[in-house]
Amino acid sequence: MLDTPKIALSIAGSDPSGGAGVQADLKTFSAYSVYGACVIASLTAQNTREVTAIHDPPLEFLAAQIDAVFGDLAVGATKLGMLSNAATIELVGERLAAHAARNIVLDPVMVSKGGARLLQPQAVAALREKLAPLAEVLTPNLPEAAVLLGCSEGEVLADLAGAGRRLLDLGPRCVVLKGGHAGGAHSDDLVFEPGGVVARLSAKRTPSNNTHGTGCTFSAAIAAGLAKGKTREEAVMSAKRFISAAIEGSRDWKIGRGHGPVHHFHKWWK
Repeated sequence: MLDTPKIALSIAGSDPSGGAGVQADLKTFSAYSVYGACVIASLTAQNTREVTAIHDPPLEFLAAQIDAVFGDLAVGATKLGMLSNAATIELVGERLAAHAARNIVLDPVMVSKGGARLLQPQAVAALREKLAPLAEVLTPNLPEAAVLLGCSEGEVLADLAGAGRRLLDLGPRCVVLKGGHAGGAHSDDLVFEPGGVVARLSAKRTPSNNTHGTGCTFSAAIAAGLAKGKTREEAVMSAKRFISAAIEGSRDWKIGRGHGPVHHFHKWWK
């Protein structure tokens, strides 16, 4: 008889092309043998090339979804993805606090792989103030870190340690500053906790056009690890290995005509 699986929840946008958003999160949870639940915070019309429309559900319906999940399931970790506006962010923060949600992984999604803005500019302050303090792990890439800190990407790169400290000052217990946008032969992520840099996660960069949903997948993998009882460092290191293998696994895929998806089930599909 199989043991009852641990449970992780994704609160994020829906990607009908299946490569990012809640679809990527649920695939990742399943790959980790974690039962996945999801709350749709935004509906998007998108594919591997572009986002053509965004529709946010009424706040009362969003709250009803969150309350329904927490009112019945023993959620071990919650991953937060695309939350497009300040009102949505404030509502999500309020409901998570009301349910004493734990192991929150915040992926501050701002721009799609194709360049479409997914977070309204006026919502950045709400993200900083309402969600960052709830986060167990915050996972910005370089452009997102710059927006959160109100500076340029160059300033972040010039003082990564300082950027990490300032991101921790927003309230998360741990920050993973992703280096995928930095270029170079390797993609290096820095893991910050209050004592400073606790880990440098390095992976050889895979030349691939299939990188749609990498941030969603990485943060969902961290949440899955936390749901299974891994420490923060163990969960982050496992997630780095998982996303690196997922990118490598889809390198030769031809799905769509833009940025294709990563291979969430690289261990099983032959």
